[in-house]
Amino acid sequence: MTSMTVGILLATLGVSSTALGQADEVTEQIELGLELYQEREYGAAITELEFAIGDIRKLISERIGETFPEPPEGWSAAEIASSGGGGAAAMFGGGGSMLEREYRQEGGEGRLTAKLMIDNPMIQAMSAMFNNPALIAAQSNMERIRIGRDSALLKWEPERGSAEVSFLMDGRILVQVAGQGLESSDPAVELLKAWDLDAVREQAAR
Repeated sequence: MTSMTVGILLATLGVSSTALGQADEVTEQIELGLELYQEREYGAAITELEFAIGDIRKLISERIGETFPEPPEGWSAAEIASSGGGGAAAMFGGGGSMLEREYRQEGGEGRLTAKLMIDNPMIQAMSAMFNNPALIAAQSNMERIRIGRDSALLKWEPERGSAEVSFLMDGRILVQVAGQGLESSDPAVELLKAWDLDAVREQAAR
């Protein structure tokens, strides 16, 4: 098995060799899958390659998790977790999962939940809202705000202390911060602005 052969297979899978620099087990799975394929053990080859793809998705998911913002001053944060079926890796396989992180105001009632979805079916419904000013205007307590040169949607319900700010990137990546027990929408907006969105885009690239 040559490095060129493995590199060709990685390119076929749409995976860069850089992403596998520390994933020796994944490399072994790919090599074994190719050996099984050459031996015409097609079912076993598929199994090994599916395990490799699953581990690659986990690696990508971990790197995207590193882009989540740190808690602002006066707040604490929980570990990044996944929700939905199939775990965090499913967010890259059509499983409809998402990554999320909980934030809690120290000595206060504020709660924030930062969520990230990629290629999730829910994003299609959200994209229709982003691209239709009439739909935005029809929503109570919703407005457009600026995230750099881009636009995000903010829904603020002061009577409930509830905020939700959503930002859509490239039509397939949705980042969202929802908050409860807030005195203003500022904590939710500022947390989203603190997100390393360039790194999200880079890590989620196809």
